Amino acid sequence: MRLLVRFSGYLFAAGTVMFLVGVAAAAGLIWHFSKDLPDYSQLQAYEPPVMTRIHAADGALLGEYAKERRLYLPIQAVPKLVTNAFMAAEDKNFYEHGGIDFTGMARAALLYAQNFGSNRRPQGASTITQQVAKNFFFSSEVSFVRKVKEALLAMRIERAYSKDKILELYLNHIYLGLGAYGIAAASLVYFDKPVNELTVAEAAYLAALPKAPTLLHPAKNHDRAIERRNYVIDRLLENGWIKQADADKARKEPLVVTNRANAAHVFAGEYFAEEVRRDILERYGEKKLYEGGLSVRTTLDRKIQVMARKTMAAGLVNYDEAQGWRGAISKLDISGDWGATLADVKSLSDISPWRMAVVLETSDQSARIGFQPARELGGAVAKERQTGLITIDGVRWAKATAGPAKGRTPTAVSRVLSPGDVIYADPLMSKDGKAVEGQYRLRQLPEVSGAMVVMDPWTGRVLAMVGGFSFDQSQFNRATQAYRQPGSTFKPIVYSSALDNGYTPSVMEVDGPIEIDQGNGAVWRPENFSVGKYYGPTTLRNALKHSLNSVTVRLAQDIGMPLIGDYAKRFGVYDELPNYLSYALGTGETTVMRMVTAYSMFANGGRRVKPTLIDRIQDRYGHTIFKHDARECRGCDAPDGWKNQPEPQLVDRREQVLDSMTAYQITSMMEGVVQGGTASVMRDVGKPIAGKTGTTNDAKDLWFIGFSPDLVVGLYVGYDKPRSLGRDAQAGRTAVPIARDFMKLALADKPAIPFRVPAGIKLIRVDAMTGTRAGPGDGRATILEAFKPGTAPPDDYSMFDADDIDPRQPMMPPDYDRTILRPGTGGLY
Repeated sequence: MRLLVRFSGYLFAAGTVMFLVGVAAAAGLIWHFSKDLPDYSQLQAYEPPVMTRIHAADGALLGEYAKERRLYLPIQAVPKLVTNAFMAAEDKNFYEHGGIDFTGMARAALLYAQNFGSNRRPQGASTITQQVAKNFFFSSEVSFVRKVKEALLAMRIERAYSKDKILELYLNHIYLGLGAYGIAAASLVYFDKPVNELTVAEAAYLAALPKAPTLLHPAKNHDRAIERRNYVIDRLLENGWIKQADADKARKEPLVVTNRANAAHVFAGEYFAEEVRRDILERYGEKKLYEGGLSVRTTLDRKIQVMARKTMAAGLVNYDEAQGWRGAISKLDISGDWGATLADVKSLSDISPWRMAVVLETSDQSARIGFQPARELGGAVAKERQTGLITIDGVRWAKATAGPAKGRTPTAVSRVLSPGDVIYADPLMSKDGKAVEGQYRLRQLPEVSGAMVVMDPWTGRVLAMVGGFSFDQSQFNRATQAYRQPGSTFKPIVYSSALDNGYTPSVMEVDGPIEIDQGNGAVWRPENFSVGKYYGPTTLRNALKHSLNSVTVRLAQDIGMPLIGDYAKRFGVYDELPNYLSYALGTGETTVMRMVTAYSMFANGGRRVKPTLIDRIQDRYGHTIFKHDARECRGCDAPDGWKNQPEPQLVDRREQVLDSMTAYQITSMMEGVVQGGTASVMRDVGKPIAGKTGTTNDAKDLWFIGFSPDLVVGLYVGYDKPRSLGRDAQAGRTAVPIARDFMKLALADKPAIPFRVPAGIKLIRVDAMTGTRAGPGDGRATILEAFKPGTAPPDDYSMFDADDIDPRQPMMPPDYDRTILRPGTGGLY
């Protein structure tokens, strides 16, 4: 007995020693692995990469930019259903353990032993806290050392942060597939809805993703994704977090994913969104753009943008179709599965309702076509094959551009199309504007291009921008990046500089032949658009109305190109304008954006405007870091509410670029351009409109800039590699109709507001031809002309006898003037 007691004592002593050695060894290991653990305190100041989101003026999402597609969501904003789903899938005892779930580890080990060899998925034992430690501080390598460090760091994190904070970090940091990081982004990417609208089945599917988002792809591994989702639903039910009825309903719910593209979300807003992206990149740099979580409220008006896109595209297509049919995009072998073959052909995604198709068979009266099938989320080609007919009515525009049939209207579809041709088509419209069922119209991508900008003249806010026919085809933004000759649309700058320096709209200039010695033996003879036709003595109003080049050159001589260059710089049209008379006719290069901005200053009474696509930028915390409107609002803050205090006042300290009376005079003159000049097509709008056309040399560019009292639109049409648009091409026939169609839509529900007459302007009735004051009972045509104080013509003043001038008979007077430039300089004598 004594021997037994002694032996037991030895065992106890040995056990105690071994225990102490084990404790010491464990302590040593813990100390060893703890000494170089990452600094977890950085989690307190954690700012994850968050996507920048760009919104239209009404809040609609315009675009998203991110390296990691993430929206940070505070734990208080996460529904209980979502947090329960993730805990059911990953760590049901999350709120009970201290970073390591020993019970869960034992359970996982037991289940693994029981299911060994059964090919069942082993249950994980890492807690959410351990996953936070791993995701933030360790690589994904599988090793004993990493697991020990992960567990040690998890316990430290638990002591430093609340459970809610740890869960918040986890739910916002994890990768959930399809480029989505965090639950807020994943909810949008997979289901196009915020997390508070997720169903039980949707929340369970998102909770199933952290372990293997690629293997649970909703299209490529649909059955496996459903199985894992249902597993999470079962765990939710088992833990008592949902009811049996909810679980049964959720299991039966199909897994339908609506993948939201990471691109412009407002139709026709692609060029606008890209321009905003460039602006943000230039302001704040790449890191802030793609990781800073900025919220950008832009100036884009969605309705106006769609109108601009629709009318501009229609104008380009109309011009292009008038040139004839250039042929199919390419040729396909249609002997096999034509749908699968056609699906591999690159088609433009932003020209709806146009669709790519292949011609399957043809006859004289029609062609049967097969449309390009869609691709499913996983990349597979959809099985459905849709077909339609292009009838003879759908190809009547497609005249041949060469050969014996050049310029003739097709009499048979088979003369235009043949089997295997890859084309674009859209629904054929009847005369009442309805789509003819099953019938389509042949389309071709226009070679010609152009741009349009729509602006609020009072603020410089860009309401719409069209940078070309298709952003998918070319991301080059012709509204801001294409420098083109504005032609005669620059003339109002010349005339306004004269009006601002003593001239009036009734001043007479000679419209006749003029020769300019360029100092190198060459002589420049600027001519009007109607070559060889002149009007003789002409008022500045009529000269602008008919866009007379010789008058503009003489006026530029009179006031001097340095003055015109100064005004061009003030208006922002050019940074520097050379002192050569040809530049008075718009031969310098500028952009549509710059020209629209300049005309906005005419429309708003001469105040400087700075064009902007952005109203406001907020950082990830909601603090405003940029605001375009810099005006001071006195009395806008009313913390105590309305107490009959004076109305708030906006203090506008913007520079007065042009005298307000001058701005009205040039506006009135440009109203004349619309009422009876080169832009008379704009009269169809039925509202007060002012504007100016521009047709450059050889008709390489066709321009129109026009405005109502509260809206400015500018556009040009031309080839990207400038070449003539045709011998008979004119801005009044091509550019103006596009602006007209846009203004009709944009101003349809707006009242016909006249242009605002500034204080000091005197409206005096004058002879329309001579500009002299009209007498009582004067039988000649008269107009109301705008004069500044002290500049109105006297009652008995007459410079020319109006009876000697017949406006219907353009005249070629003798050589009125031979103006000579100082050789080698460009300065005037």
